[in-house]
Amino acid sequence: MAMLNRAGVGIYHQVSGHKTDKTPVLLTHGMYATSAMWEPNLPALGAGRQIITWDIRGHGQSDYPDDQGLYTEALSVGDMEAILDSQGIQRTVIGGLSLGGYLSMAFNLAFPERVVALMLFDTGPGFRRDEPRQQWNDTVDALSKRIEETGLEAVSGGAEVDASKHRGLSGVVKAQRGIMKQFDGRIIESLPAISVPTLVVVGANDQPFLAAADYMAERIPNAEKVVIEDAEHASNIDQPEAFNRAVLKFLDGI
Repeated sequence: MAMLNRAGVGIYHQVSGHKTDKTPVLLTHGMYATSAMWEPNLPALGAGRQIITWDIRGHGQSDYPDDQGLYTEALSVGDMEAILDSQGIQRTVIGGLSLGGYLSMAFNLAFPERVVALMLFDTGPGFRRDEPRQQWNDTVDALSKRIEETGLEAVSGGAEVDASKHRGLSGVVKAQRGIMKQFDGRIIESLPAISVPTLVVVGANDQPFLAAADYMAERIPNAEKVVIEDAEHASNIDQPEAFNRAVLKFLDGI
């Protein structure tokens, strides 16, 4: 495990698995979760390659800066780049769940030359139209207020959410307000231009993301979709063996 200093903000990350000639994987957790959510998957996925996991700023063991302006999508993507640079990794497989999947698509848009493949788990590509995007942002604001008032119990999240993994709520709330909000449609509009192999995974019972999974699989060239039966939003935790099989099959040869 290590802490990377990003202009005074510590970003926690950990390298698991074994360094081989296979492409390393960078995994990003979902909102309210931490890198600990990948624990059911690391032994299997790291058997033949390096797996890098990390805590988004405001989560887990990363720092919780007071300045709301230090929580943005662009800074989060920059954190991902800096982690790879710190490990001497030029090209990688980028994957993530929910917010982590969205950030993975944002990373691919910003640094396509560094991405060998994408893995998008129980996530969505954002919104093309202003009205649904504003509705999303209003929901983010309302939920942030509820979390401030009642804690993470306000979040009807999946098995990946564990309040005990955070040092407090201040960072989580600021991350939600600053990183989860969306301001344009560039991610959803980038889907047809994604040129790397892409795995789309969704839990069969993850109702809010079933349509998004279909949408991404239809519009990303060379995308493969896998539905994990008897799984909800945290498909990697709900059904780790099935999840690991799907990921390992996709990664075979990469």
